[in-house]
Amino acid sequence: MREKWTARIAGGAAGLANGLFGGGGGMVFLPVMSRWGKLSQRKLYATCVGVIFPVCLVSAAVYLWKGGVSLWTALPYLTGGLFGGWLGGKLYGKVSTKFLKWLFAAFLFYAGVKYLL
Repeated sequence: MREKWTARIAGGAAGLANGLFGGGGGMVFLPVMSRWGKLSQRKLYATCVGVIFPVCLVSAAVYLWKGGVSLWTALPYLTGGLFGGWLGGKLYGKVSTKFLKWLFAAFLFYAGVKYLL
């Protein structure tokens, strides 16, 4: 029962981060799921993407509803993002988990520094 509440709280925190920052729910899910999810590293990344996708859809729908998104401005990013997501999915299982951890940490560090400047 405690695991369900932990998952719900983590989901709420990820949804809140995603809604407030326009993304970033995965930064909440990944550490929480790696600690309490009891998943292999490969399944952890795939599950994180599978969970964050609907959260992003909800955030995007709210932004659209409130007029905060210009679809014409977002379209080139969406096109690139779809291609990148497809490519990442194709590379699933072919990239070492150690490299993925370092890459994720480097991205978080870079994003944090850029955000503060």
